[in-house]
Amino acid sequence: MDAFEQPLSIRVGHGPDGSVTYVVDLPPEALPQVQQRDLERAWLAAREAALSQHWGVVRGFRFNRPDGSHTDLALADRDASCWAGAVDRTVGIASGYGLSLCLRLLALVELLARAHWARPLLRLEPDGAELHPALLCTAASVALTADARFDETSFRVRLGQFASGFQLEAPPAAGRLTGARV
Repeated sequence: MDAFEQPLSIRVGHGPDGSVTYVVDLPPEALPQVQQRDLERAWLAAREAALSQHWGVVRGFRFNRPDGSHTDLALADRDASCWAGAVDRTVGIASGYGLSLCLRLLALVELLARAHWARPLLRLEPDGAELHPALLCTAASVALTADARFDETSFRVRLGQFASGFQLEAPPAAGRLTGARV
């Protein structure tokens, strides 16, 4: 039985300041893959939350490893708190699937902020960004790292399976890449 088949325990605690803490019995890299359509819905929910200024609360995560070590992650940034809150309201992040969905959304945003090679796969607009479906498909399926990010090399290899050569034509001005905008 591998980590994806084992039941995942997530314990949730609430602080007096409204913060939320999650203690997870698996490391980030063992969280399951998600469906592309669910990641797109999370992207849209995050956009709506940002536009509505639902900034969310500070969230802390402790990912326990079988060897007794752990990885801690804090989402104190206003945008990350907003996006995590949107995923929590729509799917719930107290489950392995919901938590994986949330972390993949955040990891994709972080990757796109620094990966200049991905620019042909997204369109930035005043009210958000449109993503090529290959970005969502890749983010839904490639493993997270120990620090809940995407390894850029692994991401590019998997992305190459969906968007060969990264030389994508720009969509028509009136068309949408996915409809997903944040």
